[in-house]
Amino acid sequence: MLEKARQQLQEEILCVQSQLLDEKKKREHQEALVRRLQKRVVLLTKERDGMRAILESYDSELTPAEHSPQLSRRMREAEDMVQKLHAHNTELEAQLSQVLEEVGNHKQRAEMLEVEMKVLKSQQCTAEQSTVITKEEVDTLRLKIEELEAERSKLAEENRSLGMQLEKLTLQGDYDPSRTKVVHFSMNPMSLAKQQRKEEQQQLQEECERLRELVRVLKGGGSISGNLEGVGAFQSPQEVAELKKQVESAELKNQRLKEVFQTKIQEFRKVCYTLTGYQIDITTENQYRLSSIYAEHQGDCLLFKASSSSGGKMQLLETEFSRTIRELIELHLLRQDSIPAFLSALTLDLFSRQTIA
Repeated sequence: MLEKARQQLQEEILCVQSQLLDEKKKREHQEALVRRLQKRVVLLTKERDGMRAILESYDSELTPAEHSPQLSRRMREAEDMVQKLHAHNTELEAQLSQVLEEVGNHKQRAEMLEVEMKVLKSQQCTAEQSTVITKEEVDTLRLKIEELEAERSKLAEENRSLGMQLEKLTLQGDYDPSRTKVVHFSMNPMSLAKQQRKEEQQQLQEECERLRELVRVLKGGGSISGNLEGVGAFQSPQEVAELKKQVESAELKNQRLKEVFQTKIQEFRKVCYTLTGYQIDITTENQYRLSSIYAEHQGDCLLFKASSSSGGKMQLLETEFSRTIRELIELHLLRQDSIPAFLSALTLDLFSRQTIA
């Protein structure tokens, strides 16, 4: 409603402004007409004065004999002209008074329109202020409605979830103690099954403890037969025999795995030595010695140390051999920060020395 009232006020203001512009144009037109009439009156007055001066000069030149008829004729002509002038002046004065009256009316109407426009502008300002206040209230109410809608949807979701949980519990056999009474059998099969399961679990725990004790005895490194006699009270002869077989099989399997690992490790080291030209040995923890296949002396080697057990960052340690290759170290390690490039350049350097030799 306020917006409609504001639109109506704006339309009225536009209408009043257009009327005011029309009245101003009419007033300007009337004022221009008044100025033209005033100029015309001045010109007529000047023409009358000129005619009087001409008549007086003619009268002064005539003789007394010629004066009377000429004067009477001139008097009649002058009287006729004066009457015409009076009539014209009267008509002009009437038009001037009418124009002045219209100009005054137009001014009064323009002033009234200006007052009305000011009143309408003040009403528009009041309406805009009330509209701004109403918009703020509407925004606040919309925010509250959105919050309530979100809360309502959240509560509906929680209600739906609780309903599903209630149905699930009902299907699982849950009940309301205030409404339902449950009768239990004295020899309930479920209670018997729980008791039997509890006894079996206890037996399994005891058996696990015995097996742990046996494993701990076997890890002691003593005689298997003597240790088995120490735990004979916990195991039957058949179980002890089976455990002996399992232990012997596990020891044999471990021995074979160790032999295979040793073989594969030696094979891998030979392949690395052949492909890269460096034999890699572990001297201490996180420290590695590299010996080149083209080394001139047996003691020429490089020592690298890993900053962590993962070997992510390697550092070159100083040796007698590293002091002789400072140029390669400075170029590839300090400037280029590349250990593979350093090792490759060293291999080429040593190979070229042996080829020249």
